Amino acid sequence: MLKASKLVIATLITTSALMTFNSANAANYPPKTINMVAPSGAGGGWDLTIRTVAKTLKDTGIVKSNLPVTNRPGGGGAVNLAYMQTQKGKGNLISVYSPPILLTNLTGLTQFSYKDTTPIARLITDYAAFVVPENSRYKSIKDVMDALKKDPKSVKIGGTSAAGSMDHIQFLLVAKAAGVKNLRQIDYVSFQDGSLVAQALGGHVDLISTGLGDVAGLVKSGKLHALAQTADKRVGEGAIAKIPTVKESGIDVTFENWRGLFGPKDMPQAAVTYWRDAIKKMVKTDEWKAAVKRNGWDNAYQNDTQFKAFLGKTNQQYKTLIKEVFGR
Repeated sequence: MLKASKLVIATLITTSALMTFNSANAANYPPKTINMVAPSGAGGGWDLTIRTVAKTLKDTGIVKSNLPVTNRPGGGGAVNLAYMQTQKGKGNLISVYSPPILLTNLTGLTQFSYKDTTPIARLITDYAAFVVPENSRYKSIKDVMDALKKDPKSVKIGGTSAAGSMDHIQFLLVAKAAGVKNLRQIDYVSFQDGSLVAQALGGHVDLISTGLGDVAGLVKSGKLHALAQTADKRVGEGAIAKIPTVKESGIDVTFENWRGLFGPKDMPQAAVTYWRDAIKKMVKTDEWKAAVKRNGWDNAYQNDTQFKAFLGKTNQQYKTLIKEVFGR
């Protein structure tokens, strides 16, 4: 009886301590600094998205904490995903991801997946864009596909994601729909150090496969010429709205590059609740709506529960796509 009583008392003390701890977590959240992470170099789509989120949250006063942006590139996002495993249970890290968080796992580039994070919210949908220097011999996406049909190694493709991840996959999907054979022979080079545009302008790659929002500024400035984008309609405004869809070129395919926010696995409930409320407020602000329009994004907000369901369904769809393209 004495031992049983001691066990009950110990259990009550532990339970009480946990309740106090959780209560304190809720009362003390958010911390003074929350690290906002782009799992890529500066200047890419992840970088643009997380910096836009941080700026909007600060400018609107929705979040009072410091929101420094850190770039942690490598492995098409796999390096940062591995780092996030060392931050389990913490609430002071928010990272942006998109299809590579699924693709790098499905293609065997990393053992970790979205299931090893805490999904917070889906934000926007960007689209793939295929751009070339203004002096390029390719004037349309059809020109590129015609060249690849004759020789799959005749066009060198550059992207910021790892081989087998998003920038690579989205181009191969378009090439497959265009009737290009020997997809595995197409030269794809990954530049995760922020040098991709310079590589293209220097003639080291023929075409950039990337996100439309990533190169919107360069297209508007005239440094790069967009051959096509993968929405089912024209998007954006000004120079962006003039970019033809892949479908307009007779290639019957679309590709959505969604982007969302993730915390470490087992993120405290206080943090999950805080971010659910903060992001819900942010996407309704004029500042966020202006950024979405400016970058040619489509609003695709989902809260954490909806986002988890979306990720599960999309992961299964990507499995099918990879099998079709790579035969595995």
